[in-house]
Amino acid sequence: MPVESPADLLRAVAERQDRQAFIGLFRLFAPRVKAYLRRQGADSAVADDLAQEVMLKVWRRAAAFDAAKASAATWVYAIARNTQIDAFRRTRRPEVDMEDAALVADSTPLQDDAMATAERERRVRAALKTLPDEQAAVVRMSFFLHKPHAEIAHELRLPLGTVKSRLRLAFGRLRDALREDRE
Repeated sequence: MPVESPADLLRAVAERQDRQAFIGLFRLFAPRVKAYLRRQGADSAVADDLAQEVMLKVWRRAAAFDAAKASAATWVYAIARNTQIDAFRRTRRPEVDMEDAALVADSTPLQDDAMATAERERRVRAALKTLPDEQAAVVRMSFFLHKPHAEIAHELRLPLGTVKSRLRLAFGRLRDALREDRE
């Protein structure tokens, strides 16, 4: 009986989930992949675990093998290389402790922040009062009621361009009023 090539074995795994073909692939590649991973710096236990992971990926992804693009060995070693890179990244990425005090937001705002926010709100409300009613209406609908421009246009029975123009004009006036208020 002729010995099947690694490419034939991969095709058998891909097409029929042939366990005997996979055993042949495993016997052929698992020791070589482990040796490759050891040469790349993995210790014996890690290389053994990664070789197992590589062979599992070979089983699962056999249908992706294309003999026209690469040899079976090249394809398997590419999986091994990528698996090792992924493992390296996992071990180098620190675990995040969600209970770390540095990551928990302070629930009470600082007094200075609260005062600054209140002052900013007062200035914006005063500036809004200086706008013509039609501009103030579109600003309120857009920013306080969170309505899209098209919905504002529909509700006010205005062309969309008019709504956008009123917002642009209102922003210009608000910017000027808030700038003057600071000076």
